[in-house]
Amino acid sequence: MMLSISCDKDDDDSIVKDIDGNVYHTVTIGTQVWMVENLKVTRYNDGTPISNVTDNYEWKELTTGAYCNYVNDESNGNTYGRLYNWYAIETGKLCPTGWHVPSDEEWTELANHLGGDSIAGGKLKEAGTVHWSEPNTGATNSSGFSALPGGHRDYGEFFGISYNTLFWSSTEYDSKHMWYRSIWHIDKDLNRSYFGFKGYGFSVRCIKD
Repeated sequence: MMLSISCDKDDDDSIVKDIDGNVYHTVTIGTQVWMVENLKVTRYNDGTPISNVTDNYEWKELTTGAYCNYVNDESNGNTYGRLYNWYAIETGKLCPTGWHVPSDEEWTELANHLGGDSIAGGKLKEAGTVHWSEPNTGATNSSGFSALPGGHRDYGEFFGISYNTLFWSSTEYDSKHMWYRSIWHIDKDLNRSYFGFKGYGFSVRCIKD
């Protein structure tokens, strides 16, 4: 399957800034335009601050939008992006204007363009073991998506940095769960699952409107 990929970084269309001034490069995969880095923003696109919740119990009890850095370490946020609960996505104001959190259908379109769930993860994740733990199976980053293993937060505890990355979709499965995608160091799959509780903290990649 031929991949349609463009990642020209020398023109203005190849970058986008969030309201905090963080700069993201972009990549075109098929007909979709994605950010190359995970979201780092600490304010909604209308300027409203997003709560940075570090306490485990407080995080577990949230029903409003919040973010954190993995193990509350700012350096992890700088490298891997922030982790957001789904309530932050629900506002519709998390991504920069003109961008949005991808739906389950948009993730499926991405996977299909890259040859299906069983191989798309390898084409999406950064190659090598600078960030990913060995063996980082099947990692080629041939898509230019450059997925990093930022881990995740459940109802308080942190897990998985260097071993996995979990990305929210904007699509509900039911009143408690959301569809999401995960990539792991031990295979080349782009896994689709609905067992993402809305209170969990996952990474966010924005897609252009």
